[in-house]
Amino acid sequence: MQKTLQQEVTLSGIGLHTGKEVKLTMKPAKENTGFVFVRTDLEGHPQVEADVNYVVATERGTTLEKLGVKITTCEHLLAALVGCDIDNAILEMDASEPPILDGSSKFFVEAIESVGVVDQNIAREYLVVKEVLTYSDPATGSEITIIPSDTYEVTTMVDFGTKVLGTQNATLKNISEFKEEISSARTFSFLHELEMLLDHGLIKGGDISNAIVYVDKDLTPETTEKLKKAFGKDNVSIRPNGILDNLNLNYPNEAARHKLLDVIGDLALAGVKIKGKVIANKPGHYVNTQFAKKLNRQWKLQKKKNVPDFDLTKEPVFDINGIMKLMPHRPPFLLIDKILELSDSHVVGLKNVTMNEPFFVGHFPKEPVMPGVLQVEALAQTGGILVLASVPDPENYSTYFIKIDKVKFKRKVIPGDTLIFKIELIEPIRRGIVHMQGYGYVGDTVAVEAELMAQVAKNKVD
Repeated sequence: MQKTLQQEVTLSGIGLHTGKEVKLTMKPAKENTGFVFVRTDLEGHPQVEADVNYVVATERGTTLEKLGVKITTCEHLLAALVGCDIDNAILEMDASEPPILDGSSKFFVEAIESVGVVDQNIAREYLVVKEVLTYSDPATGSEITIIPSDTYEVTTMVDFGTKVLGTQNATLKNISEFKEEISSARTFSFLHELEMLLDHGLIKGGDISNAIVYVDKDLTPETTEKLKKAFGKDNVSIRPNGILDNLNLNYPNEAARHKLLDVIGDLALAGVKIKGKVIANKPGHYVNTQFAKKLNRQWKLQKKKNVPDFDLTKEPVFDINGIMKLMPHRPPFLLIDKILELSDSHVVGLKNVTMNEPFFVGHFPKEPVMPGVLQVEALAQTGGILVLASVPDPENYSTYFIKIDKVKFKRKVIPGDTLIFKIELIEPIRRGIVHMQGYGYVGDTVAVEAELMAQVAKNKVD
């Protein structure tokens, strides 16, 4: 099921690049809301959804903009929400940038855990990766690939061509490990980048305590003075491991882990939970968000097709004997063979269409086609399982059509096809009236669809 925060929680701090004090309040949100930023400092409290199509800049962080309203450096907060397995949240801020805190997601995660996470009433949807997808940036050599997996996994490999950092890898096998393995990995910079950022008036909220600085050049007296002034320190020096002082690494490969954190935060902008293994070589915000756009397009295509994801190798919920215990129909008018999935609000059934079907004898015998009315009947029988499985004595009930609407036939169903039926409740069952939307698929193509209404009635006893 989808999840949100149990109650609201507030954090305050400084924005890394703006240097502005900001108060962030994370609030519960309704199902299917996603992550929505709200600028409480602006008139009308405008909203900016965490949507990759609003990305306008990726230098030193990911920036969203909608109708002139900006949200900057959003990736650490989004990574924490994904890492805590949340689907929906309202994120109120009185500035454009969330607090940098220690440069990781740690304090966002702790805040979320302090109020708890609660299940909601609508099932979560996933982008299920079924084929390899890749995005590469020839200019930087960055590449991200995703391959099929039953869970969300991420591996990052970083190589900045510097001796002080070298080559690092990090892997997250399951999102449930995010808190312990990834959330406390802090942002980092190289000394030459830091000087440039300071010269351009950026990282106004920076501090040696919230960013790892890898020293990749000589620490000249001029640079030392610049850093002392920027960070309010009496002295600045280099540790033996090549980073600026006053900071201990949380992990030997903290840079690679933080890049993994950024990948999770940026890919949250795809707008859907992911089932797939991400392999990111030299990731950065630009390549991350470009890949998120690709995943977002794939998700929209998957939703448009609305094809149920099923595994024929798994044990069915009901085989033909189980179906006959629930339903009064019998051959040749029993038109479903298996029930693959069943919940309170949906059911997925299967019919193997063979040349042995009696209707093929007379229905276009030289070019056999399954009659459309029987496809609709099969949809209805699948929907009947949804209802009858919920009563203790299904043998005493039957379902009868009241209405069939918006019926469409989109391809022929012929011998050798496997029909997959997906039925979802349009509204809760009331007074025995069932209102359903049904689809029948052959492969990844819709063959039939219809809106069905039926009544559940108790059988008359002789």
